[in-house]
Amino acid sequence: MQRWTCTICQYVYDPDEGDPVNDVPPDISFEELLPDWHCPVCKAAKSFFEPYPEEPER
Repeated sequence: MQRWTCTICQYVYDPDEGDPVNDVPPDISFEELLPDWHCPVCKAAKSFFEPYPEEPER
């Protein structure tokens, strides 16, 4: 699943890990997060996140 990064503090939301701070279990995609979910580090809204650049497969 796609990882997302906060453009404010650079926190990376990884769906494989979830977000224990906000009680989000693993395997929840960024799109499935509730609209009022926020960054666990700086409290930025979902709108401040963008897709994390993935390494190309070799």
